[in-house]
Amino acid sequence: MGTELNKHKKLKLSKAKLSDYSWGYLMIAPTILGLIVLNIWPLIQTFYLSFQSSAGFGITQFVGLDNYKKLIGDPEVLSATINTFKYTLVVVPAGVFLSLIIAVLLNTNIRGKSLYRTIYFLPMVAAPAAIAMVWKWLFMSDFGLINLIFKGVGLPAVNWLTSGGTALFAVIVVGIWSSLGFNMIILLAGLQEIPTTFYEAADIDGAGPVSKFFKITLPLVSPTMFFVVITTLIGSLQVFDYIYMMIYKTNAALGSVQSLVYLFYDYSFIQLNKGYGSAIIVWLFIIIMVITAIQLKLQKKWVHYD
Repeated sequence: MGTELNKHKKLKLSKAKLSDYSWGYLMIAPTILGLIVLNIWPLIQTFYLSFQSSAGFGITQFVGLDNYKKLIGDPEVLSATINTFKYTLVVVPAGVFLSLIIAVLLNTNIRGKSLYRTIYFLPMVAAPAAIAMVWKWLFMSDFGLINLIFKGVGLPAVNWLTSGGTALFAVIVVGIWSSLGFNMIILLAGLQEIPTTFYEAADIDGAGPVSKFFKITLPLVSPTMFFVVITTLIGSLQVFDYIYMMIYKTNAALGSVQSLVYLFYDYSFIQLNKGYGSAIIVWLFIIIMVITAIQLKLQKKWVHYD
């Protein structure tokens, strides 16, 4: 009798679990469907197209590894890869560092901190195209506000967007500025999770602000900072919109700014060579996967989850 009762209870329990799982899967079904349609299926198509040669819409021919062989010896791909790394190597550390400093300052008891948080987050509300157009006006050689300020203090005007030496710098400035708001909010949330008792104990021991930052704040906010570094890194490697909006295709400085995603766009949608464009974006995908894997491996050395 006891055995039958236990079986009956287990059967009821399993039915309840099955019902819970069914509702759970039903709730996440729209998200899973969206991922399949918008992310996974296009990814599969891109890999497939990278082994094709296309002369236009719908006209393809299987060429095997020819696109990848061409990619390896293509100086334009090499230049775009270097430009992408240059952009990333400046934007990620500078953007994360500035975001952390702003988040720490806005986590203190200062007047109007809610207003400051809103102001710093505003760039995330604006469309990237709008941000790029405003900064493009600021960097204009003749009528830009930056050059007007330079002239006002007796400095010569700079061809920010038409010179190979400064065009990438201008795009980097926009990239750092546009990432501050999102990163600041994420880091601020991480900072607010740190118990105040740690700082109170440090005050009793006579620790100064710098000591508290490096021995308490930085270690305890490192999991949040790791997330910010990963997302900023991936976003920086995929930079496109600011280059597209700020640097015209006829601009002589394009070669010193052109990223891998911009090169993919050029081959896929301007030259209509989708096969080679897909090979370029697969190359970027491999770069992102390798760097992300290295970051996940190295996190054990500097991220503290205790």
